[in-house]
Amino acid sequence: MHYVNSGYHGHMLDKVLKDVKEAVADIPEGASIAVGGFGLVGIPARLIEGLRELGVGELTIISNNLGTDGFGLGLLLEDKRIARSIGSYLGTNKEYARQYLAGELTVEFTPQGTLAERMRAGGAGIPAFYTKAGVGTQLAEGGIPTRYNPDGSVAQYSKPKEIREFNGEAYVLEEGIRADFAFVHAHKADRYGNLRFNKTAQNFNPDAAMCGRITIVQAEHVVDQLLPEEIDLQGIFVDRVVEVGPQETGIEFRTVKK
Repeated sequence: MHYVNSGYHGHMLDKVLKDVKEAVADIPEGASIAVGGFGLVGIPARLIEGLRELGVGELTIISNNLGTDGFGLGLLLEDKRIARSIGSYLGTNKEYARQYLAGELTVEFTPQGTLAERMRAGGAGIPAFYTKAGVGTQLAEGGIPTRYNPDGSVAQYSKPKEIREFNGEAYVLEEGIRADFAFVHAHKADRYGNLRFNKTAQNFNPDAAMCGRITIVQAEHVVDQLLPEEIDLQGIFVDRVVEVGPQETGIEFRTVKK
């Protein structure tokens, strides 16, 4: 699949678009999208909402988790827009668990650190790498249910992965990930696509940005140019930027003393 980035306007290095709708307009049915964020932090929620309004489905989503019920990627789940998930964590998202167990969703589980490295490797042009994570488990040996039948039986299992020994220790081969698109949340961006993240909201966002063939960023603030020492991720990995203003982060669980 090839996409033309028609988002540049004015000066060819200016990657800022006028709104979210324009930024996501050319995402087709069946696209693969790497999405930054962790829990409720650093979620590109406005881009996800724009994608939801666009109405495309059969999506492959590469992300740590699929949001929570009623927020972020959870909204795409509710609308049955996601066909395949590559991630680490079902979390407290009841609809994610329901669709997986009901045979409505294919799920490829991968450890969090491995997921981050698979995205980073894809963006760095590394097709695969060896890691100790998962050696001696079903992750390496195969047999994890990736899709169920509606009657609860298993339709598809994960396949065994290549194991190789280095210095007397076993390692499992994991493949890098390249996605058609990437959705990223940043605290600040400049017109060249250089990004600054706010504390732990950085999480998976740089890795997602690197692995997207077309990377779309929602930034709380857009400035003309970031100083070199402010840059967490270089604009070479970014294709489109849209300013969304300050974003609220919810609290996952509020516990108060009686």
